[in-house]
Amino acid sequence: MKDVITLHINGDEVEVGVPTHFTLLETLRYALGLTGSKQGCDKGDCGACTVLLDGRPHLACIMPVYEAIGRQITTVEGLAERRVPHPLQDAFDLCGAAQCGFCTPGILCSAYGLLAENPDPSRDEIRQALSGNLCRCTGYTKIFEAVEIAAESLRTGTDPRDIVAERYDLAFPSSSMRPAEHTAGSSTGASHA
Repeated sequence: MKDVITLHINGDEVEVGVPTHFTLLETLRYALGLTGSKQGCDKGDCGACTVLLDGRPHLACIMPVYEAIGRQITTVEGLAERRVPHPLQDAFDLCGAAQCGFCTPGILCSAYGLLAENPDPSRDEIRQALSGNLCRCTGYTKIFEAVEIAAESLRTGTDPRDIVAERYDLAFPSSSMRPAEHTAGSSTGASHA
């Protein structure tokens, strides 16, 4: 049996027919085609399915979709604005914080929630905020550095490329030479199905 429900996802109001037993994750991936949120453990252990509900991280794999009705849902696809990556997405790309990419969407959503509440987190606060997100590839150091760079970018308005270039003494093309728009999710895990 299916019910038609209305959800608020990434700034849009969407009507969708879903089986009554569906979780928020199943609705996002299989009914709406938003495959950025990953289906990992299906029991709330790995964090790959993390999305934002009213700006706070939640595990979509263990949440019945009905609990999301009337709330603002943001998936990794909703972090970019007008196809321009969010500073978190840029920082993850620049720092090499995404390797296989499976965990990255959930980590990005958890980090986004942290930075919305705490624009200048310590390394320990970042570690704590991301403790529900498991990564098998990176060893976390580059992830923590990317969150620090994104936090600085958001606080100061400085392009993440300029922060990375200064921090690691690298040469990038100047931010003024960057294209005004580029495809979100190139290395952020958002495009992995």
